[in-house]
Amino acid sequence: MSVPAHPLAAELDHILAHTEALWRDVSGCRVCITGGTGFVGTWLLESLVWANHNMQAGLSAEVLSRNPKGFLARFPHLGGRPDVRFLAADIRSPVQISRCDALVHAAAESDAQRNAADPLAMLDTIVTGTRNVLDAAVSANSERVLLLSSGAVYGPQPTDLERISEDFPQGPRLDDLSSKSLYGEGKRVMEMLGLHYARLHGCKTSIARCFAFLGPHLPLDRHFAAGNFLRDAHLGRTVAVSGDGRAVRSYMHPADLAIWLWTMLFRGRSGRAYNVGSDVPVTVGELAQRIAEHAPTHPPVEILRPPNEGPPERYVPDTRRAREELGMTLTIPSEQAIERTLAWLHRVQQ
Repeated sequence: MSVPAHPLAAELDHILAHTEALWRDVSGCRVCITGGTGFVGTWLLESLVWANHNMQAGLSAEVLSRNPKGFLARFPHLGGRPDVRFLAADIRSPVQISRCDALVHAAAESDAQRNAADPLAMLDTIVTGTRNVLDAAVSANSERVLLLSSGAVYGPQPTDLERISEDFPQGPRLDDLSSKSLYGEGKRVMEMLGLHYARLHGCKTSIARCFAFLGPHLPLDRHFAAGNFLRDAHLGRTVAVSGDGRAVRSYMHPADLAIWLWTMLFRGRSGRAYNVGSDVPVTVGELAQRIAEHAPTHPPVEILRPPNEGPPERYVPDTRRAREELGMTLTIPSEQAIERTLAWLHRVQQ
């Protein structure tokens, strides 16, 4: 009986092609991933296992998740493996992990509706959770730590600033009591905790400030505009833009995300923050149109609100630091990201 091909084999081969030298350098490394069953964690885990399968890299992963059973029901090929161990854990309580060489802290609540309903629980997950994870990393003698932060730490991007860089001096407005602002403040505290732990305990700690992404495993039923557009286009129904379509974003394929994060974990400068995302801007309305054009049924696009007054909101990173210090590039352009993601949806949801 033949084993079915992995639905993301091409994407995982792409990651491996751009990280092969990295895996050879860290052969036998023991990695811990918190939030390892979320969108980001899934890509990291899949690519690590792929490196083991194709390169005999000798890597191992300890994966912390609130619901590993639910994850393994959806990804059974990642269960029962000697190189992956799942631990059911809520990082708001102290956690224990085995000895590890490197840790990626990717656990965070990304459901905007849930965060808005209970913003203090969200803040507790970010701040208390980070403290517990860093304590566990110290106990496990982790030599390297990568904290997944967010472009939300900058607060609203000035509308006349084309791209926002890591040395932007402002942050979320203190008089903004929205969950989005609180999320950004929580991530700022998370970064500060990481830097203090690095100074006190000597672990090399880098920070990845993540922006927006478009690709397989992106939730299709939450607040992510790209995910909602992909869902509508895949189902052949009108692609609905909830706003006026003028907001400016940029989107990175998660294969590039995995390449960048693995590189930042093992080669990033300690104490350094790096923007992670595409620096190619696109309006939300344009994104909806492009996704509809690439869908087999070419569904119509509907903008649900008339244009607002004033300049549109922007959320676009400057990624020169990652390019110049780590050699990072955007290897999958946005048009390819859309095509590949729609093709993947067709394969897995026939």
